[in-house]
Amino acid sequence: MRSLAIRSLWASVWFVAACASSADKGGADGTTDSGSSSGASRGGEAGSSSGGSSGGGSTSSGSSSGSGSSSGGTGTAPTLGGCGVLPADNPWNTRIDDTAAYPVNPSSATYIANMSPNTHLHPDWGDWSTDHYGIPWQTVPASQAMVPMTFDTADQSDPGPYPFPADARVEGGSDSGGDMHVLVIEEGTCALYETWNSTYLAPGWHAGSGARFALASNALRPDGWTSADAAGLPILPGLVKVAEVNAGAVDHALRFTMAHSQQAYIHPATHAAGDASAVLPPMGLRLRLKASFDLSGFAGPSLVVLTAMKQYGIILADNGSDWYITGDSDDAWTDLMDQLVGDFDKVLGSDFEVVETGPLSTAGL
Repeated sequence: MRSLAIRSLWASVWFVAACASSADKGGADGTTDSGSSSGASRGGEAGSSSGGSSGGGSTSSGSSSGSGSSSGGTGTAPTLGGCGVLPADNPWNTRIDDTAAYPVNPSSATYIANMSPNTHLHPDWGDWSTDHYGIPWQTVPASQAMVPMTFDTADQSDPGPYPFPADARVEGGSDSGGDMHVLVIEEGTCALYETWNSTYLAPGWHAGSGARFALASNALRPDGWTSADAAGLPILPGLVKVAEVNAGAVDHALRFTMAHSQQAYIHPATHAAGDASAVLPPMGLRLRLKASFDLSGFAGPSLVVLTAMKQYGIILADNGSDWYITGDSDDAWTDLMDQLVGDFDKVLGSDFEVVETGPLSTAGL
């Protein structure tokens, strides 16, 4: 049964074509994005890739970075492969730096105290060719052949066929044994297909679960349903993409992970894979870097990403390493990573506050 709770900002819902329904597995089964880290302490997920037309030149974003003035409300919709990544009024694309419109959550101090507040941020992305850090995404033409799909969690997965090439890039590589996400945007239809634990088994693919999102729509997955993420959210909209950073602005909220979460969610999340503890953060919890946090000592890519954290915030999307911010995998990250890793070391969990964006729900869990 769908929750009838007031959805406020999160009332924007995600469309899912061809729904099926499922067992209560986590991100997509409570999987952790803890990953192997190496090289300048990068790579929180099991590494990944931004494929095909990934992370690079097909990303466009609108507003400039910099600390900016508060302007809660809708922003601009990023564009990938000729497709807007969700409408401009979607929660992912909505600024939350207006504290009158988006006040601090009454439980903010409790949540932060139970989220490893002394742990620093970690940029969970990097190059593809050598280390496969980050989560892959790619675009395919409308003519891409559709192939059959099978899922472990079939009753919460959108059934195939999916437009997955046989050589679609898999997070961490096809034999990585990590979360092994595959993210594909189909041009023309502007449908986003996402899977986790993905393996090519000719002529199609097998995965833990899969979800289809219409990028022109704001509809949610059914309450209680997972996606390729524990929160039931799409992954692609929350990735830090190197093309955005190089263009000077990230105009959307960012995806992040925590090791421990509550068995509850806040829309637009629809699923949880946590513990029965009210002090832990629920899936879909949205935080922003405090307005008082001084950005004057940051420049370049670090300033771009931290500004987005002030303006759009971060959304808890999966269980994984604490305070890992997720991005795409692209060789264009290589020369930027040392600065990002060093600067993220200066930002702690305690520098964030939780934003009030809607009620907790356990519907469907």
